[in-house]
Amino acid sequence: MASSEKRTFTVPTRAEVSANNQGMFDNLQKGLGFVPNLYAYFAKNDTALGDYLTFQNRKSTLKAKEREVINLVTSQINGCSYCQSAHTVLGKMNGFTDEQILEIRKGTASFDSKLDALAKFTASAVENRGRATEESKEAFFGAGYSEANMIDVIIVVGDKIISNYLHNLTEFEIDFPVAEKL
Repeated sequence: MASSEKRTFTVPTRAEVSANNQGMFDNLQKGLGFVPNLYAYFAKNDTALGDYLTFQNRKSTLKAKEREVINLVTSQINGCSYCQSAHTVLGKMNGFTDEQILEIRKGTASFDSKLDALAKFTASAVENRGRATEESKEAFFGAGYSEANMIDVIIVVGDKIISNYLHNLTEFEIDFPVAEKL
């Protein structure tokens, strides 16, 4: 491949993945109505899809709505259009309006003081590679979050970094309505 050519990454079909991954495709199809391209891409590796789904579905001290705040903030900072798009859909499913989602992606949630502290803490932690500002940490704990919650925030950030980086490297097709650019 010439140095000026861009490598193209493709999403595998069900027939192109291992029997174990085919079973996971079937479960995703049943549960979601389709297999998102991100999950399908993980299946190019025999164990990554199962590992990722286990990691993503672990029990958390955070509510689904709080996890969506973390997902939206992290995906925006990391510039991942796939995850911004997927989590815009999931954010709406969790009760956020389009306007709230755009604000969350900017790292604030003025409509809810606790979620605002979470969004600002997440943004500070992601932008500073874990070295969140003292101000954002104090606001996070002041809003009623615990150290157990902080651990879960970082686990969700880690989950999102995995998917953000994978899509940023491959740029496979976005199979959700594409999120508005900020």
